[in-house]
Amino acid sequence: MKEFHCGSLVPGCEWHTRHEEEAEVMRRAVEHMRETHGETVIRETMIEAIRSRIVPENTVA
Repeated sequence: MKEFHCGSLVPGCEWHTRHEEEAEVMRRAVEHMRETHGETVIRETMIEAIRSRIVPENTVA
């Protein structure tokens, strides 16, 4: 399992997701950024920032 914690990108955000496939974690994270944080344009830099923060499950302190 892989997981992403939004707080690693947006301080104070408690949202997180996990899934076997990185692509699904990415899809969920992008959806969250649009719906919760009002991001209307998801740039390549945002994609890379999310991707770099996807970690194996249970490795986030």
